[in-house]
Amino acid sequence: MEFNIKNSYVYGLDRAVKASGNPMRTVIDANACDEKDFGRAYKLGSARNGEGHDNFLKGILVHLDVTAPLYWWKQAQRYHWFDFVSSQSTMHCLLKFNVKEQCVKETNPQVLDILQKMIDEYLKLPLEDKTRVNKWRELVATLPSGFCLGATMTTNYQQLKTMYLQRRNHKLSEWRVFCSWCLTLPHFKELTGVDKL
Repeated sequence: MEFNIKNSYVYGLDRAVKASGNPMRTVIDANACDEKDFGRAYKLGSARNGEGHDNFLKGILVHLDVTAPLYWWKQAQRYHWFDFVSSQSTMHCLLKFNVKEQCVKETNPQVLDILQKMIDEYLKLPLEDKTRVNKWRELVATLPSGFCLGATMTTNYQQLKTMYLQRRNHKLSEWRVFCSWCLTLPHFKELTGVDKL
C-alpha cells in the first residue's frame, strides 16, 4: 500500500480572501472578490508564521481523505488544526484487512508473517476463551509502523502553510508527497507565499 491523498475539497476561499481586508473596513464587505482582494490576500498570506497577518487563511477549509502508515500518522497528529472527521479502525477491521496488502512495501516480511500467524491463531480461539482479550492486545501491539489506515481529515490553509514549511524537505517521502499535494490546491502557492521560496 502507498501513501495517498484523494477526495480533496476546498471551501470558503473567496469569503476568506474578502475577509482579509476586514481590519481596514468600517463595514464588513460581502461583495464578490476582485483582483484587489486577491492582491491584498497574497501579500498578507505570505507573512511569516506567527505574525497574525495570515489569520484569514483559517477561513479556507479543506477536507481530504488520507491513507498513510502509522509512522506518518504519529507525526501528523502533532498539528492542532489537522482534525480527524472519521478514520478506519483497527479495533473493528484488523481481522478483515489483508495485512500484507495494508502495509507499505518497506515493512519487514518476517514481521508480516508473524502478524498473520497471530491473526490466524486468534481467529481459532473460541469466543468464550478468556485469553482472547490478552491475545487481542498482543495482536494490536504487534502491528508494524508500516501498517496503513485511512481517514477523512479537515484542516485549513493556515495549518497547511505551517505543515508545508516544516515538512517540504522531510526525509519521509510521504511528507514530500503531502507537500506536493498542497501545491495543487487552488491559489495555495500565492496565498501562503510558498511560491516565493
